[in-house]
Order: sequence, then structure tokens, then C-alpha cells
Amino acid sequence: MKRIRKGDEVIVIAGRNKGQRGNVLSVVDEDRLLVENVNMVKRHTKPDPQRNVPGGIVEKESPIHVSNVQVFNAVTGKADRVGYKTLEDGTKVRIFKSTGEAVDI
Repeated sequence: MKRIRKGDEVIVIAGRNKGQRGNVLSVVDEDRLLVENVNMVKRHTKPDPQRNVPGGIVEKESPIHVSNVQVFNAVTGKADRVGYKTLEDGTKVRIFKSTGEAVDI
């Protein structure tokens, strides 16, 4: 079970995009994430008439390291650490360390 998953709202805590918030679009590697509208780069693409792709400069998200983001806690309005807790029925859930509430609602 991963601490940060696809669909989580995260906040960047280090780097040039510090303070920006966004949803995780995908988990690229074990330690890299794609976050929407964070770590934007410009890519120069050639036109491809077979795929109907125009050429030019395209702005897209680049992967960011998982150590530079934390899950955003909407209750406190701050970044928060994530831990695990096993419930009585044996299911394992992610919780916020500061409040003890479940991340997945």
C-alpha cells in the first residue's frame, strides 16, 4: 500500500513549484508522480500528419519526486504525513498523522 496514490490532492513542499497544489494524475515509478499543473515543461514537437498532431511548443507536466510532495489535509488546510491503521475487520486504511482521520473517505 502506497502512501500517495492516484487521485490524491497533494501540495509541493520543496523545489521551484513549492506551495502549489494539484491532484496526482499517475504514479510513474516507485518514487515519481505526475501532478496536474505542477512541474510544467515545454516540449518541442515535430508535426505528424499520420496522427494528426500539429507541431510546435507543447506545455506538459513532468514527473516530480515523491519526497517533494505531501498529501493535503483539507481539515487543517496544510500538508500532512500519512500513516497506516488496521481496523477491527482486518482492513488496512491510510490515516493522517496529525488528526488520525482516514485519508480515503
